[in-house]
Amino acid sequence: MDLSFSRSGGPGGQNVNKVNTKVTARADIGAMEFLDERQKELILLKLANRIIEDTVLQIQVSDTRSQMKNREIALVRLTALIEGSLYIPKKRKKTRPSRAAREKRLDSKRKVSEKKSIRRSIDY
Repeated sequence: MDLSFSRSGGPGGQNVNKVNTKVTARADIGAMEFLDERQKELILLKLANRIIEDTVLQIQVSDTRSQMKNREIALVRLTALIEGSLYIPKKRKKTRPSRAAREKRLDSKRKVSEKKSIRRSIDY
């Protein structure tokens, strides 16, 4: 994990011009020993738009005027990104609507049809 600091853009006057509050956090996914190869591939695949230099995950934070708060936000976002990319959703089991559900749906359609047929104009 590598943190670097630079001057933040946007409003803030002298504070922006003088203080290095923007945080750029870089984490080398390839060098993380606690992840197995499958997990590393999954992270690199899902976060491909944030990956630089083949295996380095980069995030920039300049939300607040405080370097310390930006550092905390960057670390939280980085861990959330990594944890979120490791989540594999369950496969959906195909199911069919029950007989009661089908009958209920058809009954409601019939009622709507009857209601609208009453509204039609009568030809003489």
